[in-house]
Amino acid sequence: MATADHVKALVKSHAEGDDARFYGVALQVAARAAKSGQGRFAQELRELIDEAKSRAPSQRDAAPVPVAQPRGELAGLLSVVYPAVRMGDLVLEPSIRERLERVVLEQRQQDRLRDKGFHPLRKVLLVGPPGTGKTLSAAALAGELSLPLFTIRLDGLITKYMGETAAKLRLIFDAMNSTAGVYFFDEVDALAGERSRDNDVGEIRRVLNSFLQFLEQEDPDGLLVAATNHPQLLDAAMFRRFDAVIEYERPSADLARSVIKNRLSTVKVGRMDWKKVDAAAAGLSHAELTLASESAAKEAILSGAETVTDSLLVSALNDRRTRQAARG
Repeated sequence: MATADHVKALVKSHAEGDDARFYGVALQVAARAAKSGQGRFAQELRELIDEAKSRAPSQRDAAPVPVAQPRGELAGLLSVVYPAVRMGDLVLEPSIRERLERVVLEQRQQDRLRDKGFHPLRKVLLVGPPGTGKTLSAAALAGELSLPLFTIRLDGLITKYMGETAAKLRLIFDAMNSTAGVYFFDEVDALAGERSRDNDVGEIRRVLNSFLQFLEQEDPDGLLVAATNHPQLLDAAMFRRFDAVIEYERPSADLARSVIKNRLSTVKVGRMDWKKVDAAAAGLSHAELTLASESAAKEAILSGAETVTDSLLVSALNDRRTRQAARG
């Protein structure tokens, strides 16, 4: 049920006429109620919120305001934002989009599932090469669910004293049980590397064991999303702790075209020799394609030509490939 902070935030937002904040706090109250077994109340509250939002469509997509920012030691472990990105903003392979949309659906319909004795998807692992949309997907999940995105700061979490690292992990998982949100562990292989590696030490294995235990025991409010560029480094037990593992790949030729067209949608584009563009784009990630498209667009604008040509685009794509090769 509502905590004292929730009640104060509800009253304050109502007094200030801040509907976006009011709805955001009310949704957090509903999430806590659902977890405490008050499924009917949680469902009725969500329906009331949806009905109220429908009367004021201009407020529907406004980002909620947090009840409180992470404080004390948590402030060094978590950063929080309210993403504006939605699933419709992502350019992904249909199979990946379908699985992400299923996560959103189960979260939205969790009370119906619980009434029948089922649990919604709560823990999702995203694996794949850098720049393929994993971080953006976590943001889109938070945006779709009107939840804050809490990103775990590994620089604050991992210390040379592994006992401290395990204690800080406990703080993060405690926070998941008190504040609904999407909790994002990026580069999770830094915490969950394979236990049999020769260069491992006992303390590092104990941190992994603690992480696995928390994943096994906790049923967090909202979502726990982890991502890695190196799934081969993860301990095998990690994969069993997640409700869903979603694999990302570098975009196909058709998807690469979609990424480029999406990023160039606000500028004038000349006739394209797509065979040349496809050849230059092959093997580049979503992020590299986006950066190349932006570079070509800015070059066209600053040169006064105002039109992005295939030669500009191919040049920008080749430049990104050269930079990628230089990074190894």
